[in-house]
Amino acid sequence: MKKLIGTSLLVAMFFTSCTPKAVVATTAPVAAKSTAAQVAQGKTIFENSCKKCHDLPKPDDFTSVEWVGIMNSMAPKARLSDEQHQWVYDYIVSAKTK
Repeated sequence: MKKLIGTSLLVAMFFTSCTPKAVVATTAPVAAKSTAAQVAQGKTIFENSCKKCHDLPKPDDFTSVEWVGIMNSMAPKARLSDEQHQWVYDYIVSAKTK
């Protein structure tokens, strides 16, 4: 009986550890932290770095929250530093007309 309980517990732990973990994405955009000069630099980075691989989306194409996810996935591909990532995000959010 102890072996059955022990085996059941071991199997339960195995399946629990093998299930995919929930990914918690940032749902709220971070408030602008950049100066006007840094936002201008963010625009330049956006136009130059992002356009190397694809057409540039318009800032209004996505919500501020959607841009968080987009930036989190694209910034490493563009090899942006954390500061550059923030500048580009702040530029995009400041350029939104909606």
